[in-house]
Amino acid sequence: MGTTTPVWNGIVLAGGRSSRMGRDKAMLPWRGHTLLDHMRGRLREAGAARVVISGAYPDPDAIPDEIGDGGPAAALAQLAPKLDDGVWLLVPVDMPLLDTALLDTLAASRADCAIFAGHPLPMRIALGPRSRAVLAAMADEAASRRSLRAIHEALEGGVIAVDGWRSRLINCNTPAEWNTLIADADD
Repeated sequence: MGTTTPVWNGIVLAGGRSSRMGRDKAMLPWRGHTLLDHMRGRLREAGAARVVISGAYPDPDAIPDEIGDGGPAAALAQLAPKLDDGVWLLVPVDMPLLDTALLDTLAASRADCAIFAGHPLPMRIALGPRSRAVLAAMADEAASRRSLRAIHEALEGGVIAVDGWRSRLINCNTPAEWNTLIADADD
């Protein structure tokens, strides 16, 4: 009898300032939608029972960041008390090439926290007493010590081999990276 992937939920991390991009990355157009809508759709297509947006958007599923300029770790720490226990996949808004196979593999991990080798995002985290304690402690850390890598390490997280997925784990932070991504996607 094979193992089954537990029910899981998704978080689109979209609360950053997009300062290197010069405009809100979540609102960039991607294949007829905004990146925000695209990433929410990716999570749903992969099987997310619920998708939450981390950031101040006019959306019933959006939760504004309370810790300004804190990065993804601070966003996760401030979101955790508002989320149910269970498995959550965090995806950045600026990684549009993520596909269902990659997200399925991440969701199927049995680790309390899992990432792909060399990539802190996307991340799988199982919210429960242990992870909530780590996240609460992280919220009190100096900004320089708050990171997804620190959360992963504290939870003794698992690492999934990247194999053929490296090209799917590209995010874009600058106009040049965005233009390259669009040009490559059109090929």
